[in-house]
Amino acid sequence: MGSAAVYHLARRGLRVLGLEQFDIAHDLGSSHGVNRIFRLAYYEHPSYVPLMRRSLDLWLELERTADERLVYVTGSIDAGSAESAVFSGSLESCLIHGLEHEVLDSRQLAGRFPGYRLPEDMFGVFQPDGGFVLAEQCVVAHVKRATHHGAEVRIGEEVKGWAPTPGGGIIVTTDRGRYEAGKLIVTAGAWLGALLPSFADLAVPERQVLGWFQTLRPERFTPDRFPVFNLAADEGRYYGFPVFGVPGFKIGRYHHLEEATTPDTMNRDVDHHDEHVLRAAVSRYFPDANGPPLSLKTCMFTNSPDEHFLIDSVPGLPQIHIAGGFSGHGFKFASGVGEVLADLAESGVTVHDISMFRLSRFE
Repeated sequence: MGSAAVYHLARRGLRVLGLEQFDIAHDLGSSHGVNRIFRLAYYEHPSYVPLMRRSLDLWLELERTADERLVYVTGSIDAGSAESAVFSGSLESCLIHGLEHEVLDSRQLAGRFPGYRLPEDMFGVFQPDGGFVLAEQCVVAHVKRATHHGAEVRIGEEVKGWAPTPGGGIIVTTDRGRYEAGKLIVTAGAWLGALLPSFADLAVPERQVLGWFQTLRPERFTPDRFPVFNLAADEGRYYGFPVFGVPGFKIGRYHHLEEATTPDTMNRDVDHHDEHVLRAAVSRYFPDANGPPLSLKTCMFTNSPDEHFLIDSVPGLPQIHIAGGFSGHGFKFASGVGEVLADLAESGVTVHDISMFRLSRFE
């Protein structure tokens, strides 16, 4: 979200400084691991769909201006029992917003996409416009385009503190210097609570594990034969991808082991229990991908209390805008959230409906 905000501000001709404590990009936060799903059939709430549509348009625009492929359309499957929130909520979003879709039972799903082997009581919403974006490459592309438009971006520089100025601006102190600006945007991910302590209970980091498994029938897991998925199962809610980048089927479980953590103390090692959590779903629902693990990696969710985003100005400090608490489903919106943050910093308002993400809901 920070890379996108820097880009959108710079392209408007504003003077922008971006500060990153690590590298562009890095594997210590929530934006690594090759790719991230985008899906328009949004079970979490129908209100996300307009912002997702805008975000997808902006991803495609970034792809054109960066002159490299960033977006892969595979279609998306949102599956579960007929009563599950994932299936029923995704179908509701499709109906409300007029999204092209099909409802497939488990037999129809396996017939069209043989990599899927779901139980008879499960149904899937197939939406043909879903897919994935290349996460690290998108971050790099945003930063490259931002610097093209005159932004200054500094890496390896950790923010130590900030303070408002009497004139309504802001002073930011880092381990390398001190900067004064009219506005401050904080998109610190799992570090949000450390920079803004009042947000510590609203943006709680959680350890997450991603796995890539060798496929036994590789032809069933190519991007043209295997849509990305969101699956509500007995074992938990899983998400996954076709084989791309890393030579394996990629899968994760939302709220992997429900391990609240901090970004500086998180266990970044992966063990057999982590693998078992993922393999339980692979072996049952995607048996043709139930080969040896090829890669297991940790990342972080940063969860808000209701798992909806936090996008707003800081109460009492209108010169500070924050975006956080993306709760494991935010990356797909990064391009659109960057535009929202640029709107807020430039004028204090945005054309996008962010009422669901305002902090006032927790008052």
